[in-house]
Amino acid sequence: MRTYIKWLMMGILFALVVSGCGYNALQQMEEQVFRSWSDVESNLQRRADLIPNLVATVKGFAAHERETLQAVVEARARATSVQLSPKDLGNAQAMQQMLDAQGGLSSALSRLMVVVERYPDLKANQNFMDLQNQLEGTENRINVARQRYNQAVEAFNGKIRSLPYSLTNSLILHLERKEYFKAETGAAQAPKINFE
Repeated sequence: MRTYIKWLMMGILFALVVSGCGYNALQQMEEQVFRSWSDVESNLQRRADLIPNLVATVKGFAAHERETLQAVVEARARATSVQLSPKDLGNAQAMQQMLDAQGGLSSALSRLMVVVERYPDLKANQNFMDLQNQLEGTENRINVARQRYNQAVEAFNGKIRSLPYSLTNSLILHLERKEYFKAETGAAQAPKINFE
């Protein structure tokens, strides 16, 4: 009987230690980071899916703007070719490659919108306006998804560095710090507007 009580007490003590060590909480937080990253990727894919329709619409009106249109198509191809898996979220170099590719696409889209300003008929075309509105909405969704991802990363990174979670992580889980979604290089500079 004493052995039974001893084992029962050890079991209860073990359950209390495990429940307070953060083992499950850390794994749930890492999953939140992964889910948030999937939301970013989903919105980036939505943008990539809209671009061919936008380019085709602009081509109909601005056929001689081939260079700008080609730059958008190439930037889209580069942006969709760089993929990050959940295990790469802790890799600063992989994250930077993805950010650079997406920044190139954003830059090409900005140049395309400048081209569009030169074609009043295109701006009045309902199909183009619908596409432009969808693209703008998608850019907003991407921004929100990036912010949510960074919030999940902040919570996760903070948790694996605080007690008792840091002990659980260093002894059992060995989860790595995740990288934040950062602004493009030069994003702090205000864009220059040129009406020439």
